[in-house]
Amino acid sequence: MKKSLLKKIMCGALAAAMIMSICTGCGSEKKDDSKSEGNTEKTYKVGICQLTQHEALDAATKGFQDALKEKLGDKVEFDLQNASGDSATCATIANQFVHDGVDLILANATPALQAAMAATGDIPIVATSITDFATALEADEWTGKTGINVTGTSDLAPLDKQAAMIKELLPEAKTVGILYCSSEANSKYQADVVKAELDKLGLTSKVYTVADTNEIATVVTKACEEVDCLYIPTDNTIAEATAAVKEVAEPKNIPIVAGEEGICRGCGIATLSISYYSIGYEAGLMAYDILVNGKDPADMEIKYATELTNKYVKERTTALGITVPDTYEAIEMSEE
Repeated sequence: MKKSLLKKIMCGALAAAMIMSICTGCGSEKKDDSKSEGNTEKTYKVGICQLTQHEALDAATKGFQDALKEKLGDKVEFDLQNASGDSATCATIANQFVHDGVDLILANATPALQAAMAATGDIPIVATSITDFATALEADEWTGKTGINVTGTSDLAPLDKQAAMIKELLPEAKTVGILYCSSEANSKYQADVVKAELDKLGLTSKVYTVADTNEIATVVTKACEEVDCLYIPTDNTIAEATAAVKEVAEPKNIPIVAGEEGICRGCGIATLSISYYSIGYEAGLMAYDILVNGKDPADMEIKYATELTNKYVKERTTALGITVPDTYEAIEMSEE
């Protein structure tokens, strides 16, 4: 009887231990699930490398930050660094982000993206204000996805429509000067496409490049002596120095069609404008999907601007006697 009783006690103890083990395991599994879902509980560190400070890139960065703040509230911290237009500084910033172990990098403009790519193949990179990702990534074949730790949003507006805008607004123009910075690969891409489109429209085009802002006055002076109008693509170097372009071109009555609104506001007459805030905001939503929902940037399609508006600067078109269709929206200009 004693052995039978002892056996029953031992069996009961073993069963109780098994039940406790199962319960403990259940509790542990539940805790792990909570931790997994706790991506929204974690505070994320996001490094932002912006090539330079100007209207378009500033708007894209703000849109990105606003999107993540709306999604994560105070669970996201930004380290915003501006490279002041210097590619080497972009590299320094990107390497510091890697050293600091940020959870994600926003690369705002092509040199920032290229620096981030050189710094890390592991940390997710979301880029914005990239005209052509294939050019920025030096990709021979393009599928719409990068296949690496990079995704993001493009600021490319339809270049054929920008060329057509020149023909529409300046029907008497015969020769178009295309002005951009030679060190910006995306600017060259745009220039080549627009040149081909101008050829289709029967217009002659001449290309003028600057190595940096110090050459702008000299190059623009030469261009204004040889062309009827200028086209400037989305170019970060020119965007920093629109006042210098305006100072030369305006007294010579040379109209300028620009690739984006910031450059147009500074020295142009018209643009087919995208919203940089919107592409930045979209990039922020993509970052949220990566950080919280576990999306792989390698498999995420690059996204493009959907908000396109024909815009013009009324003061300049009026001064030049240019007739603007009613479908164009006037750009609000601050008093200079």
